[in-house]
Amino acid sequence: MSGANVSKVSVPRRAARGRIDKRQAILDAAFLVFAREGYGRASIDAIADAASVAKPTVYNHFGGKEDLFQEAMAATAERSTARSLAVIAGLTGEVEDVAASLSDVGYRLLLCYSSEDGWALRRLLYAEIVRFPDLFDIVRGHGPRQVSEALADRLARLALAGRLRLTEPVRAAEQFVALLTGPAEGRAVLGTRVVPDDELRAIAEAAVDTFTRAFGVQEGEG
Repeated sequence: MSGANVSKVSVPRRAARGRIDKRQAILDAAFLVFAREGYGRASIDAIADAASVAKPTVYNHFGGKEDLFQEAMAATAERSTARSLAVIAGLTGEVEDVAASLSDVGYRLLLCYSSEDGWALRRLLYAEIVRFPDLFDIVRGHGPRQVSEALADRLARLALAGRLRLTEPVRAAEQFVALLTGPAEGRAVLGTRVVPDDELRAIAEAAVDTFTRAFGVQEGEG
């Protein structure tokens, strides 16, 4: 390939990469501003300033404040979900100690759930659900639903391996997540209180104790 052809290919690619990076910078800045100010008080001027771009650039990428808010929420939910999915991927059917593995996964899921972005996302969701009726489905589609489905898949593998006793892995996954997030939500008061690490571990262990009493394989089974 000649130098001229390389130039023709690389310049558009650099331009496209720059546009993607700028878009991501705007989404990141927007979420921070929305989390700090709330939707009503947040301004495009403040978001553009935080993203170090011109105000027209924000409109060129997202059209307006409503679209930007919803896309920033979806992007943050997706980023948070990616961390949770990475944790769940470590749960396989070959684990030696199911309870210990579930406790470790539960604890690390709680760390994801208790992240600053995670709490800010949920506070914004609760505050703006009336203004944006579709917001719950948008966030759920990029977050909790994927986590429950991935966890259900791993629990089903454990059941097939004879390590758990369950017939409805999706329901079991939802119940396990609820056992984790319910106590964490109450103790953190929507993220306004930092829950100590030992409390998070205790929540995870209690969740696993309840979960394995319902779905664990007893001695002589399996």
